[in-house]
Amino acid sequence: MQSISLLRPAFLLTATITAAVALSGCSGPADAAKEFGPVQIEGVGTVSLNQAAAGLVPGPVASAGTIRFATNAPYEPFIAFASEGVTDKFKGLDYDLAVAVAATLGLTADFQQQPFDGLVPGLQAGKYDAITGGITDNKERQAVATFVDYSASGTGILVLKDNAGNITDLKSLCGKDVAVQKATKQVTLLASFSAEDCGGAPISVTEYPQNTDAFNALKAGKAQAFVATKVNLAEIAAKVDGQATVLDDKTAPNGYHATPNGVGFLKSQAKLASAFQAGLKELMADGTYAKIMQKWGQERISIKEATIDAAID
Repeated sequence: MQSISLLRPAFLLTATITAAVALSGCSGPADAAKEFGPVQIEGVGTVSLNQAAAGLVPGPVASAGTIRFATNAPYEPFIAFASEGVTDKFKGLDYDLAVAVAATLGLTADFQQQPFDGLVPGLQAGKYDAITGGITDNKERQAVATFVDYSASGTGILVLKDNAGNITDLKSLCGKDVAVQKATKQVTLLASFSAEDCGGAPISVTEYPQNTDAFNALKAGKAQAFVATKVNLAEIAAKVDGQATVLDDKTAPNGYHATPNGVGFLKSQAKLASAFQAGLKELMADGTYAKIMQKWGQERISIKEATIDAAID
């Protein structure tokens, strides 16, 4: 088994999303999809079973009636806890999308909270069926996982308003202290840019367990900038009453090195990934996908086609 990260213990904090299921009649696993009722997603509407897409779901998953997702919250707007202090109920763009796609496949969606750097190892260990939550589809992760891509976004830079004049773009980070979440693409991006473009004034990068920790480091003066997915930074900036701003670089309006975000499946579960892709295509065709993106204010990172493994790096 190939691994791209150390295996860590799983923290199985489970949240089951309950869907309405018709109870009439008695049937076996083969009839489960036929019994599945529509699911209501707040602010979006009703999502119904699509028999063609449901027919692609592998037998064991269809029989279980559930697709198990692991995520790492909070990473807004993609994933967050439904309420403060509760770590087994979720909300967010990826949450709504996973519930909606599962509904088209005649399945309920079960969510587990995991450390970010434990998502892929847990997938390899079979602790869940898929990983989601603003996860970048990249070549390294494709060594063990197949990604169904649902959006594309790049890296952004957040600074405190008092420091906005000193940092204007990626180049201006040279010689600065920068906070990032560990095990994210931003770590690699900054290391590569620093080595190639900063000369004798490299970027000093400090990694933190969560984006919230990295932002707190910025507020505490331990860093001069906070680097993360641009849409995530916009969510953070909107909550701090003008204390911080996300840089607007016209050369990279969607963020630096914009890459696909995907829902990851173990490579041996390629059939399940294909079923998920089919379900996502149905949501794109009937307008549900657009409504979910609009609900979370993320129309600008929408994609026109549900691709598989479209990583650029």
